[in-house]
Amino acid sequence: MKEIALNGQKRTETGKKAAKQARKAGLIPCNIYGEAKGENGLPVAMSFAIAENEIRKAIFTPVIYVCNINIDGTVHKAVIKEIQQHPVTDAVLHVDFLEINETKPITVGIPVKTTGFAAGVRDGGKLTLAVRQVKVTAPYKQIPEELVIDVTNLGLGKTIKVGELSFEGLEIATAAEVVVCAVRMTRQARSAAAEEEAEG
Repeated sequence: MKEIALNGQKRTETGKKAAKQARKAGLIPCNIYGEAKGENGLPVAMSFAIAENEIRKAIFTPVIYVCNINIDGTVHKAVIKEIQQHPVTDAVLHVDFLEINETKPITVGIPVKTTGFAAGVRDGGKLTLAVRQVKVTAPYKQIPEELVIDVTNLGLGKTIKVGELSFEGLEIATAAEVVVCAVRMTRQARSAAAEEEAEG
């Protein structure tokens, strides 16, 4: 996984009013969840803020980054856990980070990339990617930047499901029945097939 450096500052005031003021100042309110747990056994969050123009580098990209966040002089290694965006404008309202280390497994969505020329495309079909990411679980250093899937033997009307995939050192967390990619029959391929049947 690629890494990116971000600079944050601790927030002393929390709540809706404080968050609104931070956003007016060009800062995005964030929380980072680490190893520390409260009396109820739930993870304790540290509140901080990152400049909007800086955090955009880690959000509006297909790359899944490990973020090295410098918060008032202390660097925290984390991945983005959840992004809250405005329903209309897509403006970033809040970001939750999950602190990570080299041994603790994490679950993240990794971009999917296909390789090879599908047999079904050669027969007139069209290759479609049904999902952009597949979730995997592993220590972050074992997680690749992308998951490469060979579609060479994928025939016309056939699909590749998550359950058919396997990657060394990774546990797949997306449901097995989810379709990753497929070769769909095009109108042209249907017409050709109909003509063949008629001639037969």
